[in-house]
Amino acid sequence: MNFDLIVIGSGPGGYVAAIRASQLGLNTAIIERESLGGICLNWGCIPTKALLKSAQVFEYLNHAEDYGIKVGKSSADFGAVIKRSRGVADGMSKGVQFLMKKNKITVIMGAAKLAKGPKVVVTDAEGKATEYTAKHIIVATGGRAKELPNLPIDGKKIIEYRKAMSLESQPKRMVVVGAGAIGVEFGYFYHSLGTEVSIVEFLEQGLVPREDPDISKELGKLYSRKGMKVYAGWAVESVDTSGKEVKVHMKNRKDGATETILCDVVLSAAGVTPNTENIGLEDLGIATDRGYIKVDDYYQTTVPGVYAIGDVLPTQALAHVASAEGITCVEKIAGHHPEPIDYNNIPGCTYCSPEVASVGYTEQGAKDAGYEVLVGKFPFTASGKAKAAGHPEGFVKVIFDKKYGEWLGAHMIGYNVTELIAEVVVARKLETTGHEIIKSIHPHPTMSEALMEAAAAAYGEVIHL
Repeated sequence: MNFDLIVIGSGPGGYVAAIRASQLGLNTAIIERESLGGICLNWGCIPTKALLKSAQVFEYLNHAEDYGIKVGKSSADFGAVIKRSRGVADGMSKGVQFLMKKNKITVIMGAAKLAKGPKVVVTDAEGKATEYTAKHIIVATGGRAKELPNLPIDGKKIIEYRKAMSLESQPKRMVVVGAGAIGVEFGYFYHSLGTEVSIVEFLEQGLVPREDPDISKELGKLYSRKGMKVYAGWAVESVDTSGKEVKVHMKNRKDGATETILCDVVLSAAGVTPNTENIGLEDLGIATDRGYIKVDDYYQTTVPGVYAIGDVLPTQALAHVASAEGITCVEKIAGHHPEPIDYNNIPGCTYCSPEVASVGYTEQGAKDAGYEVLVGKFPFTASGKAKAAGHPEGFVKVIFDKKYGEWLGAHMIGYNVTELIAEVVVARKLETTGHEIIKSIHPHPTMSEALMEAAAAAYGEVIHL
């Protein structure tokens, strides 16, 4: 029952940390109370992408004539779509089981709680408690849907993302509260399959409010064109679930106007909150702030030998961030000298349609940081590959420091742009300048040309505009 390392939680932070630890020769155990792979593989990143792909295929069928192809009338089998998504998730979870076995990692199923020592007490499904000790313990318990005071989740008429991807039947009308990644992705999915969707966002910027305002404006315009109703700068005052129809009472934050939307179900997509309750943090005296665990640059908590990674930290709540934190943490534990993570070079991706991807400063953020900036934009209406693919919507926006040419940020909206953002991340890591991007030959015709053209636009050298 003694290990070099125990990892609590098997999401993309926990299982990646465990694998890297095993590679570095540490005798490692991982504890999971539900399913290997955590929320990301079972209820988040992976199954949602399966749902979104089904919606995209359905859209293609409905617009086949745009490509010169005639097909018969198509219909979506909601139950089959949900079943496919669950099947993809199950397959990925089994893949993590294989990786645990391959890397000789001990898997312990049950609910974990830290105890003085420090050590970990695990209670299994039968209620049996077993004590485990380790030189090092990593808390990677992740997060869950944030519940708003005036929007109590009941799992029937007010639901969160887990229920949204396993509903028994498709609702005719849905109100999505929150226009971040979760909100706009599910909004697109349900709308594409025929649900009447309204999206309500508290912040006035509108859809994806953490993105550059130009991206928010473009996505809002495209969503409205698709037929979704977008309410930017509205607060949900209360929700009445007493009748057959759900009544969502809203108030405009700017002028005080009120409105009520009728629907069948409300999806609460107001973000995530950390799973830090009832895991023994207080018993060990581990410091927290607003529910998040305090750590140093290498993820050690205020208690020696106990670390924390992923959504229990106030860093970006993204799978790839949790994985990177896990690797960095474990390499430090093993005596290596990893470089601390640069949180200003973390790519963010939203898989709605069109997709959204970004990294680094927004235009205003760069100015607020004291930079004099050069900004370049290239619309996909001028991209041969985008037009040939039938997806000319969106654009690429790049931001450079005028003095040294440092690539400060990039913001994209369009078809498959989540596959383009890594070029910017690598370029920024290597301290690539704007002129170096312009002189790096991009293949034609590709969507990636838009990056080169946007960089050229920033310097007044754009060719195809």
